[in-house]
Amino acid sequence: MPASAPSHRTTLLFVALIMVLNATGIGLILPIMPDLLQQIAPGLNDARAATWGAGLSFTYAAMQFLMSPTLGNISDRFGRRPVLLVSIFMLAFDQFLMALAPSMALLFIARMLAGGSAATYATANAVIADISTPDERAARFGLLGASFGMGFVLGPLIGGFLGELGPRAPFFASCALMIAAGIFGAIMLPETLATDKRRPFEWHRANPLGTLTQVRKLPSVSWFLVAFFFFQMGHFVYPAIWSYFASERYGWESRQIGFSLFLVGIGFAIVQGGLIRKLLPILGEAKTAILGFAINATILVLMGLSFQGWQAYVLMPLAALGAVATPALNGMMSRLIAADAQGELQGATAGITAVTMMILPPSMGWIFFFFTDETARLIYFPGAPFVVAGGLMALAIWPLTMGIRRMRSQKAEEEQAAAAQSTAEPITPGE
Repeated sequence: MPASAPSHRTTLLFVALIMVLNATGIGLILPIMPDLLQQIAPGLNDARAATWGAGLSFTYAAMQFLMSPTLGNISDRFGRRPVLLVSIFMLAFDQFLMALAPSMALLFIARMLAGGSAATYATANAVIADISTPDERAARFGLLGASFGMGFVLGPLIGGFLGELGPRAPFFASCALMIAAGIFGAIMLPETLATDKRRPFEWHRANPLGTLTQVRKLPSVSWFLVAFFFFQMGHFVYPAIWSYFASERYGWESRQIGFSLFLVGIGFAIVQGGLIRKLLPILGEAKTAILGFAINATILVLMGLSFQGWQAYVLMPLAALGAVATPALNGMMSRLIAADAQGELQGATAGITAVTMMILPPSMGWIFFFFTDETARLIYFPGAPFVVAGGLMALAIWPLTMGIRRMRSQKAEEEQAAAAQSTAEPITPGE
């Protein structure tokens, strides 16, 4: 049964909680992963541990890319509830394996399972699309983004605190939280996709290429997905490079780096959880998205050109304002997709995110290396990755505006057709 209106608040609470827990599980790994890798493989130095960590991240992203469209299509066929609950329990099992893993091989298996079941964010967005009117979706997508940001703030703090008990303790804690969330969901979460809005599962649509081919049939969505790809390519420079950049450029130690990430996460949560609700009625989704893209592009370039820590702290609140972009973009795309394909759309965006997670960290790492390493660099410029990311973000504005034009043109055609139909004289039998 689909969720009724009175149950929507419980549903929103649950999916927001899942986003907090999911991001917390990701974030708590950051401060303790080097210690865990060195415990599993004694003798690893930080440089070698970093390469193993990059391999684990790539494995997770590759499996997410391959499986997200499949899980999105499964949710369009069988409903959101079973997919979301199975994903939660699989993530709990992943955390359990990470806590006990005696070898690198088991760590990679755990990451494969986690990436393959990483449908929580995409399916949660599909749930929001199911229970929201088109005018409500962007603000509610922002609520999910704020929840994810809050979890990413809490994760490193919890991981660092529990890491004092050993590098495996945070994983046990995350596993317990995931199990509790899964039990809560099994009891409280209703199904949000009505039976009459489901569609048959089709393998040719349930893969990354098939999904993109299907959504390409709607030109406006295609342009928006291209914009989303370049946006993600620019945005992911922060988790990929920030720690190394801040250490090299500002001379910050781990405590200062962690505090800066905490401030950014708080800013993102405030903007996506509150400010966007005020901004959308004033500017609308299209102008809000363009503003967010422009702010991100500008701040990335300025961050790359900064050379003192206080300048970074000045730019951080402005960077948080750019978080209005993705909820507005998700809201516009969701308007253009039928109710029985919302999971497919979210699977496509999750697949694009996974592609950027595979491409960006090694790419930006090499750029950083060639502009900082004494034996390789032509000029010394640690901020080069951020300037490149700013260029990618600026490039995203073009397909964004093309998508908005197509969307408005489509809306105008639909309004003209509706007006013509309403004014047409009825034809009686025999005429």
